[in-house]
This record gives sequence, structure tokens and C-alpha cells, in this order.
Amino acid sequence: MAANYNQDGNMGRPRQGGNIPFSKMVFDGKRMRKAIQRRTVDYNHSVARWMQERVWIRDKRDIKFLRPDPNFIIDLLPPVAYIDNPMNSVTTKFVHTSTNKVRYPVNVVKWTPEGRRLITGSSSGEFTLWNGLTFNFETILQAHDSAVRAMNWSHNDNWMVTGDHSGVIKYWQSNMSNLKMFQGHKEAIRDLTFAPSDTRFATCSDDSMIKIWDFNTGTEEKALSGHGWDVKCVDWHPYKALLASGSKDNLIKLWDPKTAKNITTLHGHKNTVLALQWNQNGNWLVTAGRDQLVKVYDIRTMKELQIFRGHKKEICSAKWHPQHERLLATGGSDGSLMFWMVGQDQPAGEQETAHESNVWSLDWHPVGHILVSGSNDHTTRFWTRPRPGELSTGKFDSSQQFEEEQVPSKPEHDQRQQYTELPPFRPNIMPSQNKLEPPPFRPAGARRKYWPEAPVKNY
Repeated sequence: MAANYNQDGNMGRPRQGGNIPFSKMVFDGKRMRKAIQRRTVDYNHSVARWMQERVWIRDKRDIKFLRPDPNFIIDLLPPVAYIDNPMNSVTTKFVHTSTNKVRYPVNVVKWTPEGRRLITGSSSGEFTLWNGLTFNFETILQAHDSAVRAMNWSHNDNWMVTGDHSGVIKYWQSNMSNLKMFQGHKEAIRDLTFAPSDTRFATCSDDSMIKIWDFNTGTEEKALSGHGWDVKCVDWHPYKALLASGSKDNLIKLWDPKTAKNITTLHGHKNTVLALQWNQNGNWLVTAGRDQLVKVYDIRTMKELQIFRGHKKEICSAKWHPQHERLLATGGSDGSLMFWMVGQDQPAGEQETAHESNVWSLDWHPVGHILVSGSNDHTTRFWTRPRPGELSTGKFDSSQQFEEEQVPSKPEHDQRQQYTELPPFRPNIMPSQNKLEPPPFRPAGARRKYWPEAPVKNY
């Protein structure tokens, strides 16, 4: 129910003799609220369009080239359509900031398996659910008595397991009902991960231990000891019986969960390893730490595949893209957000002032078009792909409003403008100082089919 009210409280008509603008009000069943516009990122149209067009697409050559103009936003497809061009999925555009009324650091963010909601865990022990399309608040519940430190969904999407700062582990259903809880560690739980079969899961803690648990009974099966200090991160291989862990002792260890033995140790970092994750291809392992380095290891050779340098302070989080195996995002303690491509040394995209403090957690939407970051500055921010025709130089300042990017106007017909070729790796982004110009007109007799740049002597 919606109604218009003037300043006198009368509905429908302004005061006689006055020129008072109407303000739209919305009644939600409790009290009148002022109607506001909400930004939304709806991916349903692009998915439906891709399902229609993929029937006629034989390979990547049949995919339409995404032209840098706002009129062609209808041609924007989901990231899975651009498997051969991951740069289209670099989410550097700011969308929305979500903040609770009672402000606490956001330690972990996690999308629900279907991507309809986002769950954040804070230092107060609360779960906050945000809408995945309009990014507005939905509900909040007191999940733990201490800070939520770890959160992960099972592969069958039916269960979520969380761990807190006091070492307590809890089981949650998809409707956010808690079914089981038990004391798992004596110190804070820093990370947890599910086995490919979902019958077991592993946790790591500041007590320098990694424990493997039976999910059905909640009992401890194995205890992996070998790190000399706090274990900050752990991840189970996507389809093998293999665990990777990173610790405050600067070491990365690979474990056999069946025998609880250490297989090998990687001495790649000079400071604490704060984040690691297996790639979906099962061959690459990304690690990041306080030495400001991001490293990708190939376990087939047990060597460093690539080293990324660009962060100015320690790196707190790292996350592979769900659709593009070469693309990953990292968050730093200075609030920076950077995107990397395996095979390229320079960042594929960056936001130096994405947050005002540590970026503790990152998570991609299951479709891959939105990245969410949770920070020590008490905020949760949503980042998406730039639309066709938007400038690629838009910077987000966390202390100010986001500067809206202006789309260059179309060139006039009576003006000759210099044509500059677009960067080959990012076809859907308009460079900041380059303007498009149609190619010069040539009569039909002077046109060449395959070599339009060849000089033509006679017209």
C-alpha cells in the first residue's frame, strides 16, 4: 500500500496557495516509511538469454562481441558464457554497502548455495542475512556466544558448519536452525572445510592443531599435529584425500587425512600464511600471507607456478572465481581489493580504497557476477562487473560516496575524432580518454574483405 502525503499530513492534495512537493510513503504494516530507490543487480535476464543462445553456439567464436556502449547491456551474459575471456568477470564496480545498526567487525561472509542471500558472521557472534538482489537487511540472529571465525557449506548444500573464537562448532540447516553444537578446540577456530563426500570435515585452530571430524556423529577421528604455531587456514582438495594448511610458522603443509601424516612441506612464505584455497581444477593451490605475496603452487611439480606482487601490506583473504579457474581475488589489511589472472604479472583490476581496514573475508556469488567483501571497518560491500560503456578508471573512496562514472557521448557526425583501438583483454570496458569513431567510408569497389587496413590508391 502506497500513499502521497504533504507536509500538513493531508493525503493527496498540497496546502492551498502553497507549492509543496509530494513525498512518496510506503506502509509496510507497522509504520509509514519514506520510499527510497534501491540499486539491484539482477542476473536472471542474462541467464535466461544465455540458455536461449547457447543452443546455437558451437564454440567461443560464435559468442557475440560485447560492444562498449550502454545500449548493448542487453547482450551481457553471465560469466559462464565468457569462459575464454575471464576479464569480463573482474568485479571492480562498487554496488552497495551493508552495515548493521550495532556495528561490529565482519569476520566471515558466505553466500547461500542458491545465491539468494548472503550470510555474514561478526565479532558479536551474530548472523546477519542480506538479500542477494537488493542487498537490504532481512534478518539477524544470535548464533554464537563469541566471535564467528569460520563458516562453510557442505557440497550437497544442506548443511552449514560454523566455528567461533571459543572453539565451539555448530551445525545449521538451510533454514538457519541449529541442530548440534560441541566443543571442538581449546582455542579459536580459524577455518573449516568439508571433504568431497561431505561425511567428514576438518577444522584448524590457534592451538596449532588440525582435526578431522565425522559429520554424522560429531566425533573426532584424526588430529594432525606438525605446525609449530597457530594454524590460520585449511582447505580440503576438491576431489582427493588431501588437505592443505597454512600457519603462523610460515609453513604450508599437505596432509593425508587417512593416515594423519604430513606428506610434504612448502617453504614459500617468509611470514604468516593467512589464506589458502585449492583451485577447482585440483592442480593449483593459492596462498597469501603477511609477506605481501600471493603465490600459486602446482602440486604436480610441487613448485611455484606464479608469484603476484602488488599489495602494500599483508594479505588477509584470497578466493578463486567459481567459473574462471585463472581468476582470483585478494584482500589486504590496508583495505585494498585486487584481482589477478594466472599467466599475467600485473593485476587484472584493483580498488585501493575498497575498505578502511582489513578485508577479512571474500566470497563470490555462485553465478560469479558479484564479489562480497567483509571488513574490520564493520561493513559488508558488494562489487560487480562494469556494464558495457562504463569507464574503467572508476575509483571507490570508502570515506566518500562512489563517484558515478560518466559514459562518453556518441561522436557527432560532423566531427572527426581520432580512433584508438580498445585494449584487447577487456572488450566491454570503455577507456577513460579514448573515443570510438566509425571507420572511414569507402566505396564498394575499394573495399577489401579481409584486409580493410590495406591502402587503396584509386577510388
